[in-house]
Amino acid sequence: MTSTSEAGIPVRSCPVAHGAPGDSDEPRVPLHAPDFAADPHHYYEAMRRRYGAMAPIELAPGVPATLVLGYRTAVRVLNDPEHFPADPRAWQQTVPADCPILPLLEWRPMASRSTGADFTRYRGAITASMDQVDLYALHDVVESLAIPLIDSFCATGEAELISQYVYPLVFGIVNYLLGCPPEIGAQVAAGTAALLEGVDAEEGNRILGEALMQLVTLKRGQPRRDITSVLLQHQAGLDDVEASHHVSQVYGTGIEFELNLIVNTLLLILNDDRFGGRVLGGHLSTRDALDEVLFNDPPLANLLITYPRQPVLLDDVWLPAHQPVVISMAACNNDPVVRRGDQITGNRSHLAWGIGPHACPAQSIAYLIAQDSIDQLLDALPELRPNMPEGPVWRPGPFHRALTALPVTFPPTPPMNPAAAAPS
Repeated sequence: MTSTSEAGIPVRSCPVAHGAPGDSDEPRVPLHAPDFAADPHHYYEAMRRRYGAMAPIELAPGVPATLVLGYRTAVRVLNDPEHFPADPRAWQQTVPADCPILPLLEWRPMASRSTGADFTRYRGAITASMDQVDLYALHDVVESLAIPLIDSFCATGEAELISQYVYPLVFGIVNYLLGCPPEIGAQVAAGTAALLEGVDAEEGNRILGEALMQLVTLKRGQPRRDITSVLLQHQAGLDDVEASHHVSQVYGTGIEFELNLIVNTLLLILNDDRFGGRVLGGHLSTRDALDEVLFNDPPLANLLITYPRQPVLLDDVWLPAHQPVVISMAACNNDPVVRRGDQITGNRSHLAWGIGPHACPAQSIAYLIAQDSIDQLLDALPELRPNMPEGPVWRPGPFHRALTALPVTFPPTPPMNPAAAAPS
């Protein structure tokens, strides 16, 4: 049953109470609704007015959770894994097998879904694998992948940047970081596409799983200086299944987070005179535009999920045991209690990377990839203009902040590498 709250936001009745471990008919805000995707900040503000630092939400129909809207409350939760562990196994036993968000949130043998000794073991392996990435070499990799992609459409005067530039660029970079050869990368792409498009998710999952195991097997026998090899050689002693799940996480979060970070930043630069003119004019860096996005529209807007072991009293609110507590990085970053004014240049106190023991271990890598990817495109096509007469369209979903497309126009430009761009 759906109704409208006093704050003017649609809510859905749900049998699990907000603020108490017992049952009630407390209404919940559906974060899976298209209206939420269209204007999430309206929802955050309305929930904050009605509920304060934490609000009752629905992640999918019939899947209750609590959304943390307060910055200081989020910091408390993220720094207290003893009371707020990330292991979802008790929760997922209560969720129907066909729940649409279960594949994304269910337990896997990796740090982001573990606690205690398992977390320490997995976290050491993934952190070591990220630390070995050569950031200087990565600059050259981004350039070598970006230029052919730009050359493939620069002479036409128009492009859809997600499908023609950002996605293939980020996918290629992740393949490089993981040491994945083209033939296995093609299988990963096919499996991922099937999962995302929902045409044959079961077959896509099978293809993806087989490809990841092929990569792990390859790196067992032929290790190189890449993330997969370091995972396998780490003293944590990951077995093949554990290693494949870590590789899968790098693909999933690496591509989804990085793609949305690049695209959302390009949208800001192209639409906002505060950034567009000054970025292209050299008065404000791409890094500043990235930080604006990480504050206001972080690529993963609501995630960093924990599951209290027992009912917990937090800020005078009882949170039920084993029910998801979701951190809204987008809402917390804009919490009026801690955010004063609009001046954020050089300010990186946002929660887009997380905080505490589960903070993202790849921040420097993600910044470099995003900045270089944007700079390569704007250097080549400085007169890019968005081509969205009806405005941007956002993908529905409770977790990400993601455009469906980013069409642009520009004056046709000769390829930077004409020989490579010419048809064979």
